[in-house]
Amino acid sequence: MIKVKICGVTSVDDARMAAEMGASAVGLVFWPQSPRAVGIEQAKRIVAALPPFVSAVGVFVNQPEAADIAREVGLSAVQLHGDEPPDTYRSLPVRVIKAVAVTGNGSGDLVAAIPASATVLLDAHDPVKRGGTGRAIDWTVAAAVARRRPIILSGGLNADNVVSAVEAVRPYAIDVSSGVESAPGRKDPQKLRALFDALQTRTQ
Repeated sequence: MIKVKICGVTSVDDARMAAEMGASAVGLVFWPQSPRAVGIEQAKRIVAALPPFVSAVGVFVNQPEAADIAREVGLSAVQLHGDEPPDTYRSLPVRVIKAVAVTGNGSGDLVAAIPASATVLLDAHDPVKRGGTGRAIDWTVAAAVARRRPIILSGGLNADNVVSAVEAVRPYAIDVSSGVESAPGRKDPQKLRALFDALQTRTQ
């Protein structure tokens, strides 16, 4: 089954639930303006509760403190959603995921500027929310990028469209947040189960 990151996790219970259902990673948002933001102490509790081989990814937006938080919390990777220049990536102590907002065919130029050492995540364009919008991106554009380098597909994914999205784009992994929520930062068990059931059915 394709690798799945459940993002915007704010509680130990939701992190454990996502892991038990098959998530490869959970995303912890450290950007204070997000409705899914977590503090450092809560993030530490979540990371400590994760089983082996389930990664913790920290989400940041133009935050120079990302490296320090990654070390303190024990993150496996950082996900950059701001306007961070490529030089930023080299200063980080863990692997880097760089979000690129898909606005049309010109998105390929933005992706080309990202070093091969970073993994590209494609998401919907929103300069205010910076992710978690629930809006799908253009899968045709995403597929064109995915043919050139491994990508993580995000943007409006849920149990109803995830199989179509994966088959259209062929991403390395997917990133889901609002599509499995009952409210921002609160994961819905039924929606989570439906998502993983849909993906499991695809692989059978």
